[in-house]
Formats: sequence, C-alpha cells, structure tokens
Amino acid sequence: MTQVAWQKSSYCAQGDSCVHVATTAAETIRLTESADPARAILTATPAAFDALLAVLKKESPRV
Repeated sequence: MTQVAWQKSSYCAQGDSCVHVATTAAETIRLTESADPARAILTATPAAFDALLAVLKKESPRV
C-alpha cells in the first residue's frame, strides 16, 4: 500500500477536530478527520471536491 501525504486544513484549531486532505496519482482527493484518520476516509473527484468547497464557503457563517 502506498503512503498518503495528508495535509491539515488551514482552518483547523488545535485539538482533535481537524480535517486532513490528500491527493493520489489517480486524481482522487481523500478527506479524513484527525480523531480517526485511518478508518473514516472519504474519496472524491476534483470536480466533486470543488463543488463541496463552494457549498461550504457559501453557507459558512462570516465571523
């Protein structure tokens, strides 16, 4: 199994509630959460990930 290089979200505060993102050679984006990084991995195409980010940015409260 190949090693995946995870990148922590820049919006992550300290603690166990961080989102990590990684890409693979097969143009797949992977998402996981700090508390359980090996078990709950979501995969998406770049287009689906862009759509998710667009929705999250649109609906996130402005602080």
